[in-house]
Amino acid sequence: MNTFSDSLSLAWRLISSLDPVLLDIVALSLRVSASACLLGALAGGLLGAWLAVACFPGRGAVLGLLNTLLALPSVVVGLAVYLLLSRSGPLGSLGLLFTPTAMVIAQSILVVPLIAALTHRLVSEGLQEGGDQLASLGARPMTSAALLLLHQRVAALTILLTAFGRAVAEVGAVMIVGGNIAGSTRVMTTAIALETSKGDLPLALALGLVLLGVVGSLHLLIALVRWRAAEAGAGRGTREAWA
Repeated sequence: MNTFSDSLSLAWRLISSLDPVLLDIVALSLRVSASACLLGALAGGLLGAWLAVACFPGRGAVLGLLNTLLALPSVVVGLAVYLLLSRSGPLGSLGLLFTPTAMVIAQSILVVPLIAALTHRLVSEGLQEGGDQLASLGARPMTSAALLLLHQRVAALTILLTAFGRAVAEVGAVMIVGGNIAGSTRVMTTAIALETSKGDLPLALALGLVLLGVVGSLHLLIALVRWRAAEAGAGRGTREAWA
């Protein structure tokens, strides 16, 4: 097990044999990240859409803060959530620390700024093109934002897939609030760090390959969605030209 090729061979064997430990870690990673993205999409989508249509003093400062949070270190989020959920924290009585729920909370906080910033840009660009028409039809600001997101559903789906890729590759925050407990809170990224430190390179490499596969599949899906949307748009344009 001293060579990369030996570790890679055993890693592939773990993947091809559907090793139960490997499957449990992967399944938990996907559940946690998917749940975080759903919560993040709700909060971030509403925040981004509201910022695109709202007009209030200090709006520029809020947008600047939102853009700053895009670079928020994950360990800082993990520390903040840890302090909130610890026994001496304000939410300590809920007993959520070192549970998958705590990991979902941390990942949700990380993806909210990303979803909000991208949603804000998407809605703002849509309002520049068709905002006046929607307003003339009597649509209220948030209704206009919702209609624009529905119209740009391919771009909205791309935002969600991007957020999922951000969440599933997260390690710092989930390790702090989850504790990396075997069979309970151990996800792909934290397991890779642990197994590497233990010297179990085949399992770490297998998890790394699966993680790369998940992220690669997301990018492939994003490209496919955009290609299908472009093909559909070209088809409509051709039909209109013939008409």
